Amino acid sequence: MERHKILLVEDDAEISEMLKNYLETENYEVVCAFDGEEACKKFDSVHFHLVLLDLMIPKITGMDVMRHIRKSSFVPVIILSAKDTESDKTLGFALGADDYITKPFSVVEALARIKANIRRAMQYDNTEPQPAVSGKNEEEVITVGELTMNLSDYTLTKNGKPVELTAKEFEILKLLMQNPKKVYTKEQLYSLVWNDAYFGDENAVNVHISRLRNKIEEDSRNPRYVLTVWGIGYKLGNEGKGI
Repeated sequence: MERHKILLVEDDAEISEMLKNYLETENYEVVCAFDGEEACKKFDSVHFHLVLLDLMIPKITGMDVMRHIRKSSFVPVIILSAKDTESDKTLGFALGADDYITKPFSVVEALARIKANIRRAMQYDNTEPQPAVSGKNEEEVITVGELTMNLSDYTLTKNGKPVELTAKEFEILKLLMQNPKKVYTKEQLYSLVWNDAYFGDENAVNVHISRLRNKIEEDSRNPRYVLTVWGIGYKLGNEGKGI
């Protein structure tokens, strides 16, 4: 069985060594980088299953490394940072981070988040050929308005054209499309999509909803598919036509 490979970008040698040693005892392969320039070079030369990224690193900032990664890959990225302000978290998620861990943190918490993010990414990327069947299983394909979601290969098209979604964007939209009459609170979305306890931090949900709308809506300010139910949460528009 292939060992999952993690790129650990952390300029604090003590933290880097602690995490590397702990993750290797959990059967992960860990490649360390101590500055942004080294991180980008290693990321471009090796296939990783996940990136642990400190924001405060020399030469190239963690945010710029995040931008570099997202130019070519949807690999899960977990930000490690001593910065815990709302603006820092929002920026991290907006650039494409999948998770955010504030320092100091426990290695047990880090391991749990690593496992959850790799598991979701593997499910999302699973495009193994399926046995031939006569016709499409109705449960495998969901069509709402101009959107068609294929659950067997985790793809989304709009008017027949592919729409590139991250794993979490896909899971949010899938949840709404599978349950078109249900209104989901932010707490419910976080719990179901992130598979983690919700502690009142709305940034992750807000930013992913915003990014999703930018990709599937004609006008993200007047959405037809992902609707806000004020004071409650979000729901699917009535076949893409709003309420």
